[in-house]
Amino acid sequence: MGRMISALIVTAVMSAPAAAAEDPLARARLLYNQGQFDAALQAADQARRTPALADAADLVAARAYLERFRTGAAPEDLNGARERLRRLDPRRFPARERAEFIVGLGEILYFDEAYGAASSVFETVLLGGDVLAPLDDIARGRVVDWWATAIDRDARPRSDAERRVVYQRIRSRMIEELASHPASGPAAYWIVAAARAAGDLQAAWDAAQAGWVRASLAGDGGVTLRADLDQLMQRAIVPERARVLAQPPQTLQAQWDQFKERWAR
Repeated sequence: MGRMISALIVTAVMSAPAAAAEDPLARARLLYNQGQFDAALQAADQARRTPALADAADLVAARAYLERFRTGAAPEDLNGARERLRRLDPRRFPARERAEFIVGLGEILYFDEAYGAASSVFETVLLGGDVLAPLDDIARGRVVDWWATAIDRDARPRSDAERRVVYQRIRSRMIEELASHPASGPAAYWIVAAARAAGDLQAAWDAAQAGWVRASLAGDGGVTLRADLDQLMQRAIVPERARVLAQPPQTLQAQWDQFKERWAR
């Protein structure tokens, strides 16, 4: 269960370059989307000088600080994000910005290693549906990944019996996610990862095959999902299942390779 989480923050609303030239808040959002987080912070500070824009500007700044912390792990960036979210008033935010605010709270809890609390916050976004967060498939997938990763981290110090219950919860939630969002790569991945973590290696193997064949539904044609599944199979499921079945790992690896070849594009 070592999947790296990166760039999982809900995408800020895109702003047209022409509008950004006149509007510092639009410019801050545009710079954030371009990955220019230092410049986005400067534009957000300029935008918050207008009282009506202050809360939205702080939200963009908090997101920029979180991205800087994710890549650099500087404590002052996490503190900056926390301060911006703490001082803004989200009550008048539209649904999209309200969802971004909630996701930001979850991220800070995650980085503070309050994983159980973080998963609870992320889950409210997923269960809120379009009323809370009209997210596109990519943004929703990122929140799914945050949620499952937070629960995984929370489960690690628990007893074996408790962990099995937790991972079954992930599996059940991801099955529901695929039923309503069939293109979700993170959901397809976490069904496999949770089954493996619970010790159900046959279910993990089966889910990996299912995820492989349905991967073409994903926005990138399944490239990311198939790479993640292949890594999980080779590093964990194949060797662990080989030990349980008392078979050489090469035998199971050959079976997996043959399966992939039958579904090669």
